[in-house]
Amino acid sequence: MKRICVYLGSNPGFDEAYAEATKALAKELAARGIGLVYGGSSSGLMGLLANTCLEAGGEVVGVIPELLVEKEVAHNGLTEQHVVNSMHQRKQLMADLSDGFIALPGGIGTLEEFFEVLTWNQLGYHAKPCGLLDVKGYYTCLAEHMDRMVLNGFLVQEHRRMVLTDATASGLLNQFETYDPPQVDKWIEKKKGL
Repeated sequence: MKRICVYLGSNPGFDEAYAEATKALAKELAARGIGLVYGGSSSGLMGLLANTCLEAGGEVVGVIPELLVEKEVAHNGLTEQHVVNSMHQRKQLMADLSDGFIALPGGIGTLEEFFEVLTWNQLGYHAKPCGLLDVKGYYTCLAEHMDRMVLNGFLVQEHRRMVLTDATASGLLNQFETYDPPQVDKWIEKKKGL
C-alpha cells in the first residue's frame, strides 16, 4: 500500500487515549513507508495526526474544501495540500489518492466519510480495505450494530467482513496487508436471482 486515508475528529475528544492512538497510527504509517491522506486540517486529532506523521518522516497529503480552509484551519506544512470546491470533491480525491481507509474516533463527519467509502466497496467501485481503529472500545457499539444489520437481513455477511477492526494501529495495518476482498460480483449476481 502506497497511501492510506484516515478519517478522524477535528476535535481532540475528552480522553487522552484518542490522542495516543492517533500518534501511534501516524508513527506506524511513517515506519512502514505508507503515506497519509487526510482532511487537511491543523485542528484536533487531524492536526495531531499530520504533525506526528511529518515529524516521523512520513508523507502527508491533505484535501480540504475551500469553505473549511478557515473554519478547520488548513494545515500549511504538509507534503501536499489540495484545496477543492466541495465536500464531494474532497471525498472523491481522498479516495482516489488512497489504497485503504481507516476511521479513528471522530464525529458524524468521520462516520459519514467512512461509510461512504465502505458503500463504494460494497457496490464494487473499489476493493480497498476499510478499517476501524477501535480505541478503548469507541467503535464496539457500531460493530455490534453492523452485526445486528446482518441478523436482520439488511447487510450480508460478506459485506460485514469488509469492515476490519483492531484496537491497535499495527494490528489493523497487518490486517490491511493480508486483506482479501469478498467477491462483490458474485453477490450482485446472487441478489439479481432473488
